[in-house]
Amino acid sequence: MADTISRERRSELMGRVRSRNSKIELLVRSLVHRMGYRFRLHRKELPGKPDLVFSSRRKVIFVHGCFWHWHPDPDCKHARMPKSRKDFWRPKLEGNRRRDFQNRKNLNELGWEVLEIWECEIGDVEYIKSRIRDFLEPVRGGG
Repeated sequence: MADTISRERRSELMGRVRSRNSKIELLVRSLVHRMGYRFRLHRKELPGKPDLVFSSRRKVIFVHGCFWHWHPDPDCKHARMPKSRKDFWRPKLEGNRRRDFQNRKNLNELGWEVLEIWECEIGDVEYIKSRIRDFLEPVRGGG
């Protein structure tokens, strides 16, 4: 199946896709800030340049677009494989997924904990807040 727009137009559209400060990343950052947590952004010295970095807690959050990071949830409607140019898209998206896995592994080996928030989860703010709180708050021992 051929692309429905010209190569030049497709290139222009793809060039507008943001790797940082995307709409969903800005929403998560705003939510985390309103929850009272403070963080740094995109620390270059950490594998994968995490979106939010909580240095004193040694925790990071990645905010992933479901398409670009090929969300493995079979119910995710955003993570579909394009119908055209599968010979291009499959290796591209598989490579993104492998890179994400390697970044998580490298961060864990350096003593960092990782939380991934997916684009399709953004609609349920209470769920996202709960995940963030559970991730960032230390476990309290009873006794």
